Amino acid sequence: MIRVTKRSVLSTLRYDVPASLVVFLVAVPLSLGIAMASGAPFAAGLIAAVVGGIVAGALGGSAVQVSGPAAGLSLVVADLVQTYGWRATCMITLLAGAVQLVLGVFRAARAALAVSPAVIHGMLAGVGVVIALSQLHIVLGGSPQRSAMANLVELPGQLAELHGHKIAVGLLMIGVLVLWVRLPKPVKAVPSPLAALVVASLCAWAFGWDVTRIDLSGTFTDWAFPVLPQGDWHVIVAAVLLVALLAGVESLLCSVAVDSMHKGPRGDLDQELAGQGVANMVTGALGGLPLAGVIVRSTTNVKAGARSRMSTILHGVWVLMFALGFGWTIQLIPMEALAALLVFIGVQMVNLGHVRKVHGHGEVPVYMVTMGGVVVLGLAEGVLFGLALAALLALRRLTWVTVRTRKESDGRHHATISGSLTFLGVPRLTQELRAIPAGASVDLDLNIDFMDNAAFEALHSWRLEHERSGGTVDIDELHDEWYTLAASGARMYPAKTPSRPPDRSWLPWSHRGRRKPHRMLPLHGAGGQADCQLTVGAREYHRRTAPLVRPIFTELAGKQQPTHLFITCADSRIMPSLITSSGPGDLFTVRNIGNLVPRRGSEPHDDSVGAAIEYATQVLGVHTITVCGHSGCGAMAGLLSGGVKAGSLPGMRRWLRHGNHSLARFIEMEGDRLDGGALDVLCRVNVQQQLENLRTYRKVDEQVRAGRLKLVGLYFDIGSARVHILPPAPSSLTVKS
Repeated sequence: MIRVTKRSVLSTLRYDVPASLVVFLVAVPLSLGIAMASGAPFAAGLIAAVVGGIVAGALGGSAVQVSGPAAGLSLVVADLVQTYGWRATCMITLLAGAVQLVLGVFRAARAALAVSPAVIHGMLAGVGVVIALSQLHIVLGGSPQRSAMANLVELPGQLAELHGHKIAVGLLMIGVLVLWVRLPKPVKAVPSPLAALVVASLCAWAFGWDVTRIDLSGTFTDWAFPVLPQGDWHVIVAAVLLVALLAGVESLLCSVAVDSMHKGPRGDLDQELAGQGVANMVTGALGGLPLAGVIVRSTTNVKAGARSRMSTILHGVWVLMFALGFGWTIQLIPMEALAALLVFIGVQMVNLGHVRKVHGHGEVPVYMVTMGGVVVLGLAEGVLFGLALAALLALRRLTWVTVRTRKESDGRHHATISGSLTFLGVPRLTQELRAIPAGASVDLDLNIDFMDNAAFEALHSWRLEHERSGGTVDIDELHDEWYTLAASGARMYPAKTPSRPPDRSWLPWSHRGRRKPHRMLPLHGAGGQADCQLTVGAREYHRRTAPLVRPIFTELAGKQQPTHLFITCADSRIMPSLITSSGPGDLFTVRNIGNLVPRRGSEPHDDSVGAAIEYATQVLGVHTITVCGHSGCGAMAGLLSGGVKAGSLPGMRRWLRHGNHSLARFIEMEGDRLDGGALDVLCRVNVQQQLENLRTYRKVDEQVRAGRLKLVGLYFDIGSARVHILPPAPSSLTVKS
């Protein structure tokens, strides 16, 4: 439900209305193009855009996600239209929406996130290739074939029979789309698809080119309620499930991606899936395309400054008003121009950024198999092949075992076995262990989370054979005692045991399972008493950690050479080395209340932070200065309260004066916002302001301008344990001294 308040109305007028207009300008040409690629009436794309904006926008669980006809579904829809006809396809869309609604009501949305992103990205890339190949034939003046391979085979023949005017429109369209991103920012405020269609349509009309026009005659007057598809009901049910799952998964993944782009409320995935279901039921009943959350329109919405779902709803209203009042203008658009737009979109769907992401996780084969399967065999087949390969690779990773052996200086052999020890790892296990010379003394570390019977038999047999040859085997189980239990005949656990890190020094004392002592121990050289937890921790450090880090500290003992100056809050929950994965000698750290950087020459005068900045930049020569804030900062709460919360702390009140510029910037950005999220917004704004304060130091500013020093803002969300990189503050909001 949308709650209407004076503040929400002002926010809608200031942010959501302009954003909705931008999304509307993007949605119209894309909706027409996707309708054309799907073999559906052009009006079906506009209907889906209207329903996606108004219905999915009002009922969905994401604040700024925009739904509409999706290019990823065009192949499925095109096949359904050819098989069952358009009205039956609308019924399949309606039934798919009902399936989505049921899944959302029963809170099954999270299960969709189990699908490997490599499969989704590969599917979209394959769809993009198929769309580009089919629409390229229309650009060349011909007709697309039924399959991507047929389109590829027929392409040389189409190139041999060039149709001048039609090709000219297509090339002009693509040229404008490519060049538009290089134009000045004010010009780029007009979305490139709209600009390209206008330019292509005007040129075709002005020069009298022989092109194919869009025909909308009878589109809105020939409506009829969807009919049940005729044929094998098993195939029809499979089609309904395919549309429901593909549209649902794409919507949910889009919702997750959009959540990372804005600071508003997070999306409710179950509500989003249910809202998508209702919207698909409505669009199916009205004769529209199936819809899903679309990343292009959603990203445009966020970048345009949308704050709430009103932007999505209003964009649907604008599409409806355009279709009813200015729909006749669509007939001026050449079909070849829309086809060129689809070729451009199809090429963009093969996203190299996605390839780089999946490459980092070893999932390029899944991406390529899915894409190839979609292009060669079809959408459903390609997705199934991708899912099967992803499952096989996951099984391989889960059952992967590493075996390392080395000979120590004292002649003993040290072997380490890590991972899940199953029958699949037995060949590798026996090969490595049998390479150890007979009669050798062996220290065997088992760092495993599972061992099946085949692996135990192989390991136990090797041990008995090695000991019969005169050798010794000392087994140390670093994880759970899988080998010991199996050797004793005890019942084995049915599943993997959760991993435990060997070093838990980063945990709070209260979480280490150690009973807190009650007595007090004296500290050497001190006359008082201290909680013995500190001395226990020091002893643990000497016992477990010091031997590991002593070589590093020996090397660092002569000189420190940190690369970063790290300025953060004194809050006990912030551990710089933990959240940055840094080690000894990496960070030159300054901690104070509120991670404040007093501006040069400010009052009350403070030399502590300034001295650290001077030493770090002029003596140590650091490359980066990082200011790290955090959620729920008490210093920022004191600022918001106008000093009330620091009333009994005079030193705190004086120190917080250095945060007045942050408070001023917050007020300029957010007005008089005092809701529950104001504190964390101020915490982020404070980091950006402290980066500005650093530039008041002449040497810092000189080095930044020369490119020798970089200023970075971090924000640690304590509740989610996530570190966010904050962008620089907008220059228009810079607060002057």
